Amino acid sequence: MASKGSQNGEFSFATSPTIARGRHGLPKIHTEKKKEEDEICHDDSAPPVKAKTLDELHSLQRKKSAPTTPITGTQGAFGATLSEEERHRQQLQSISASLASLTRETGPKVVRGDPARSGETPRVEHVTHHHYAPTFAVSDSALKFTHILYNLSPAELYEQAIKYEKGSFITSSGALATLSGAKTGRSPRDKRVVKDETTEDELWWGKGSPNIEMDEHTFLVNRERAVDYLCSLEKVYVNDQFLNWDPNHRIKVRIVSARAYHSLFMHNMCIRPTPEELENFGTPDFTIYNAGQFPCNRYTHYMTSSTSIDMNLDRREMVILGTQYAGEMKKGLFSLMHYLMPKRGILSLHSGCNIGKGGDVALFFGLSGTGKTTLSTDHNRYLIGDDEHCWSENGVSNIEGGCYAKCIDLSREKEPDIWNAIKFGTVLENVVFDEHYREVDYTDKSVTENTRAAYPIEYIPNAKIPCVGPHPKNVILLACDAFGVLPPVSKLNLAQTMYHFISGYTALVAGTEDGIKEPTATFSACFGAAFIMLHPTKYAAMLAEKMKKHGATGWLVNTGWSGGSYGSGSRIKLAYTRKIIDAIHSGTLLKANYTTAEVFGLEIPTEIEGVPSEILNPENTWSDKKAYKDALLKLGGLFKKNFEVFANYKIGADNKLMEEIVAAGPNF
Repeated sequence: MASKGSQNGEFSFATSPTIARGRHGLPKIHTEKKKEEDEICHDDSAPPVKAKTLDELHSLQRKKSAPTTPITGTQGAFGATLSEEERHRQQLQSISASLASLTRETGPKVVRGDPARSGETPRVEHVTHHHYAPTFAVSDSALKFTHILYNLSPAELYEQAIKYEKGSFITSSGALATLSGAKTGRSPRDKRVVKDETTEDELWWGKGSPNIEMDEHTFLVNRERAVDYLCSLEKVYVNDQFLNWDPNHRIKVRIVSARAYHSLFMHNMCIRPTPEELENFGTPDFTIYNAGQFPCNRYTHYMTSSTSIDMNLDRREMVILGTQYAGEMKKGLFSLMHYLMPKRGILSLHSGCNIGKGGDVALFFGLSGTGKTTLSTDHNRYLIGDDEHCWSENGVSNIEGGCYAKCIDLSREKEPDIWNAIKFGTVLENVVFDEHYREVDYTDKSVTENTRAAYPIEYIPNAKIPCVGPHPKNVILLACDAFGVLPPVSKLNLAQTMYHFISGYTALVAGTEDGIKEPTATFSACFGAAFIMLHPTKYAAMLAEKMKKHGATGWLVNTGWSGGSYGSGSRIKLAYTRKIIDAIHSGTLLKANYTTAEVFGLEIPTEIEGVPSEILNPENTWSDKKAYKDALLKLGGLFKKNFEVFANYKIGADNKLMEEIVAAGPNF
């Protein structure tokens, strides 16, 4: 035992045992095997790992994903019983075919897996192709391997983005923050569509059309540029996914990209295949080549900048050069659906969609700022989708597998569902965050005002999975009328529904430096002119036909101003608009009494529970009746002027339908 020593604080021992000495006079260490009952700690003991090296240890950490369908006896997409190895081989062959140059006999040598992982055995494939174009001598790029990162999971894509893409960070909520480069929005003036013998007659060209023509040769030049760029990289990301939740009208899409950000974005926005569906995916119906980090050649015909988004409907291909903004892929596929679906008798729609507990479906159309997202997100109803839908003989279906929400000024209080959806797996575009805590400041516009979040629709608690529903009962057209002359709600007949659907009206508030502000009318055909491919009247005629067949009612809902224009009147309270929407859903508004308003000829209800009756007719809310009449006539004139480009388009042999539509507009 130790005893207290002298006053200098040293200790001495009562006994001093003899210590055995080893080499250099150092004491030997004696170890004795303790009895089991003498062990102090039991929970730390474990046998050593089987690995002999760190690489072996790391390989033990990752468990190989097992096939979800039996390998023996599985019927593949290529019409034969396939082994797992054969499936992977044909999968790589299909990807090599997608990446094939049109001027060479073979596709690139592709190998599956991350080139950064050592110790993995590559599976190499390339495919021989036969094209009309001449072949050239072998190039350096033909001698290298292109690694294919195929349908990676969000976790794997996070790793890729964080490690290889500057500007990628994990935020405090778990979402992946990333940057889209110089372009923070779509480039509609750089979008091109190949004009050939078929599309010349089918598509909408000319004044007001979003379709800017290019010839096939120029498309092939840009395609070659994109494919050469992608094949020059050490690795590319390949997503095989679906569009349209209706299994009878599903479209298979392949997205080839150079960034993990783009791959994760499309993983969220398209419908994610099950492992079984992926094993039998086969050849895609449409392919996107996203070489957005590489510019187009400005000296190429039809090019007006270093950016070009090109679509070839005959080849079922899309090429992206000179922009990394991921929304180009989403909306490019939407344009594709606007072309393919009507050919099948299916109406493609730029709308929100929800369904009540009783099975009643409502469609919501509206431009930015009209409240489409807010009003279609209702905790008393299930969300089918927030942006893109199809209306077929089976009912409605969401085209997408995710949501692409605006984030500017986002708050937990205003949009709790979107706020809570921003978690692991979500892509946050161009947001600003605290450099230490990684907390996002959604009010900061330092990068852009167009900050966005892309997340799977399953992240919304009341989403209906699968995202399909019966035929709509109500079609709601939303307008934020800053002129203050449209009623808060009006019931539309079929001709009026077509007129206002083709018009696609809302009003923006324009400001000047000296503080003078006045409303500016904005029209976007079918509430999505930038994405439609056919003439707007064709979509409107299909909408009217389906509404008539299935007994749907059209409504025009004004979420804008009352009692005066912007600056003198006031915004209609959201609580009142919600009461109006509730009355539409419940069917009580159909039973109301109506009066007819002048100029636009709209039917206005005289009473709605929870809404002051005096605001239902906008004229009653204006103290200056002459100012009201002037504003009403001004807006009516703007509608007439906008509709001139459509009025001469004939529908049917006798053109009576177009005459009815024009007559359903403002009359004065």
